[in-house]
Amino acid sequence: MSAPYAEGMAAGDDTGAVRVVLIEDSVLLREGLVRLFDEAGYVTAGAWGDADDIVARVRDAEADVAILDVRLPPGFRDEGIRAALTLRGALPHVGILVLSQYVEGVYARELLAGGDGGVGYLLKDRVTSLEEFTDAVRRVRERGTVLDPLVVQGLIAARPDPLATLTPRERDVLTLMAEGRSNASIAERLFIGVGAVEKNISAIFAKLGLEESGTEHRRVLAVLAFLQSS
Repeated sequence: MSAPYAEGMAAGDDTGAVRVVLIEDSVLLREGLVRLFDEAGYVTAGAWGDADDIVARVRDAEADVAILDVRLPPGFRDEGIRAALTLRGALPHVGILVLSQYVEGVYARELLAGGDGGVGYLLKDRVTSLEEFTDAVRRVRERGTVLDPLVVQGLIAARPDPLATLTPRERDVLTLMAEGRSNASIAERLFIGVGAVEKNISAIFAKLGLEESGTEHRRVLAVLAFLQSS
């Protein structure tokens, strides 16, 4: 890793570009991500191997998105995810994308608890393409929610089935919503029309008691209600 990145200085700082910071203890992965973001047209405003003084660092970097490993020095337990929660509280405008080798269900649920998007949780071993990863960063920057399907399954499995009134199709739609997919993407995955997807989503909102709010975040609230209901 070159010194400028390790010290948190921007590379290729173009006005208007998405500014990302990386908190990853693996030097090889950190350097690889810096190169990836440079090729994607993003600005790496900082790259560090630990989460010390994370709020000040991210604020000074004027970051749009912070990407954090879950397990960081010194303990390699949950330092990264705790830092993500701290950032979420202190700098809510900054998107958070967590990378992990594990599904940390409790922490993932806490990250989602705000219900206002701008959050992602991906499993390292299941990121299969560079395009997929840079797209996840973009969606988090745009206040979307990006969850690995295994994370969604883990969160759902951790609780009793809360919504006996949902049909199997509505459950399928809600699961794909939790992955951050658009209506068109859900329709493609389920081999149904977009209109049918919209009808299922409306039914889900109604069964969850989510009234029309005029915002795009009802989708996230629907997923939260599904995961948190008992």
